[in-house]
Amino acid sequence: MRLLLLTAGLLTVPLMACNPATTSQTPAPGAAAATTVSDTSAGRVPVGATGRAALVSGSGGSAGTATFRQGPTGVLIRIEATGLTPGWHGLHLHAVGQCEGPKFESAGSHVNHDGDGAMHGLLNADGPESGDLPNLYAGADGRAFAEVFTTAAALVEGTGGEHLLDADGSAILIHAGADDHTSQPIGGSGDRVVCGVIAAG
Repeated sequence: MRLLLLTAGLLTVPLMACNPATTSQTPAPGAAAATTVSDTSAGRVPVGATGRAALVSGSGGSAGTATFRQGPTGVLIRIEATGLTPGWHGLHLHAVGQCEGPKFESAGSHVNHDGDGAMHGLLNADGPESGDLPNLYAGADGRAFAEVFTTAAALVEGTGGEHLLDADGSAILIHAGADDHTSQPIGGSGDRVVCGVIAAG
């Protein structure tokens, strides 16, 4: 089962997705997170692996950062982006660790489980792809902050999720518009406007 939880907002406002199989709390600083996962979830894996992506715009300018932390059942991604147009933006993991501007076509298509035939879209009955993530919201100043958790990706090889640090790497991309989470191939989210190559550490 793939579970995705999003915490996003102009001023990092915690949100919680209600799911009978998962209970999650945002702890106070210094406190341990409390998470309970049902027996139907993916197997638990060692925690501690980290990754980082320097985000760049199509013109090559700095556009923020994305950090990645391996949890026992998936990867927590924190995004701090700048220079976006106000509003919602599609957010996806792509299968190749390259960010050649201005269109970032070198990043390839979305990360996906090999041969499983999943379609794009968190709300698609035949989806989602492993690289599908919730939308990212940018405020009037063009800044966006979010934390996204996905069980469909991993920083540790052989743990069930798609390995983001494999031989050809992977990238995180922000699109010009919102993802409708249903239509093909990218939910109508438009051009790729920000890209970051995911690296270990």
